[in-house]
Amino acid sequence: MGQVFSRWPSAAPPLAKDPRPGPEDLPAWMLAAPARPWPGKARDLTAAGLLVLAPAALAALGAAAWPGTAAIGLALLAAAAAALAGAMAARTLAALKASEERFASVFERAGISLWREDWSAAGAAVAALRCAGVSDIESHFADHPEELRAILAKVLIKDVNAFTLEETGAPDKSAYVGPLDRLLPPTDQTFVQWLVAFGRGERHFRSEAHIACPDGTEIDTLFTARLPENAAGFSDIVVASLDITEFKRAQARLAAAEVKLARTSRIMAFGAVSASIAHEVNTPLAAITANAQAALRWLKRPAPNVEEAVAALEDVASEAARARDVVARTRSFFGEAAMELVKVDLVRAAREANLFAEAEIRAKGATVHLTAEPGLPPITGDLVQIQQVFVNLLVNAAQAMAGCAGRRDITVGLQRRGEVVCVTVSDTGPGIEPAQRAQVFEPFHSTKPGGMGVGLAICRACIDSHGGDLWVEEAPGGGAAFRFTLPI
Repeated sequence: MGQVFSRWPSAAPPLAKDPRPGPEDLPAWMLAAPARPWPGKARDLTAAGLLVLAPAALAALGAAAWPGTAAIGLALLAAAAAALAGAMAARTLAALKASEERFASVFERAGISLWREDWSAAGAAVAALRCAGVSDIESHFADHPEELRAILAKVLIKDVNAFTLEETGAPDKSAYVGPLDRLLPPTDQTFVQWLVAFGRGERHFRSEAHIACPDGTEIDTLFTARLPENAAGFSDIVVASLDITEFKRAQARLAAAEVKLARTSRIMAFGAVSASIAHEVNTPLAAITANAQAALRWLKRPAPNVEEAVAALEDVASEAARARDVVARTRSFFGEAAMELVKVDLVRAAREANLFAEAEIRAKGATVHLTAEPGLPPITGDLVQIQQVFVNLLVNAAQAMAGCAGRRDITVGLQRRGEVVCVTVSDTGPGIEPAQRAQVFEPFHSTKPGGMGVGLAICRACIDSHGGDLWVEEAPGGGAAFRFTLPI
């Protein structure tokens, strides 16, 4: 049987197999001995009752056999024993009541949604299948969906706590108490995983689900529960439910932002490539144009007037200009049409960029520390481009420290300097030699093996387009410190 499918798997192993002889591969809860009929406090109450009755019987017998003084002594002894037993019974009842009150208090006052559910019918159905030799529970119910729906209708919600009502806005507990199938939409795919977990003898179960609230809205939840260790435990399973709707929406926004950042990175990389091509190609093209025009002027003088030469040189000038136009059109094609200017909180932009780059930074063993001057005003700019600058600088810093011993710290500092906000991203790596600092921002110049050399060129292009400046210095404690400014 396969592992229970869950985006939130439990690391706890299944319950150990029962050592007694029995059917092979059955879960431990099916082989566990039934619960004793007088557990815990109930057994204590029974013993206390016997203590009350036994002295009374002895007193009655003593009075018949030894009249007089002996009978009186036995009667007093019986009365004392009865009083002691009564006190024991009272204390036991008080302890039982206090225990029940503590459970009720924890259940009702917990700051998380708690449900008490009866899964007896589901446990019995799984046990019947396993005893019939069915080991692949999920495949069985895939072939018999009507059985799955029938079992779902028999799972009962017995109680929910006050936090559940407060969180979902339900008027009272009647909105939840009843069959579980009222709350699980037809699109639910998690119920069968509960049955698979029962069939495997899992100790815990965790999975995402979406449920229908009393007002008709659907929310995403994370359910978790400790599963029963014997058949009797299925009648009262406590399930914790955590609303993760906003968490999943935030994750979706982050994923969309990452896709947009990746696309922007590619586009801006092409922009850097075309800028380099323009720089490399326009210079010789300009020389060709200038020389062709000079030749035209000489050839147009009265003596060397050669019409074919003039026509050929005119073609050279025309082709040179056309090539320059092609390069310009290529650059405009790959570049962004226009920036989306909004008010940008640089502190928030830095935090979100850290989330985007978290996996890469963590893989390199680096840690990011953010320090910001209070009350920093927002700047006007393109949020995506600014986040791209942060991401590139953070990832570069993490990569620069990848082979370094000791702590690998990345510090992001933000402070106001007059009419600009100055941002510093420094690391504790080997730093950059002074002779190379002027070259690191050039396209295709990279100090990393296999690097394209466009990341810092993209950063400079972004900052330049916002009217700022970007440069690199030596960090105070060693390493590199990249600084950029953005006008307020």
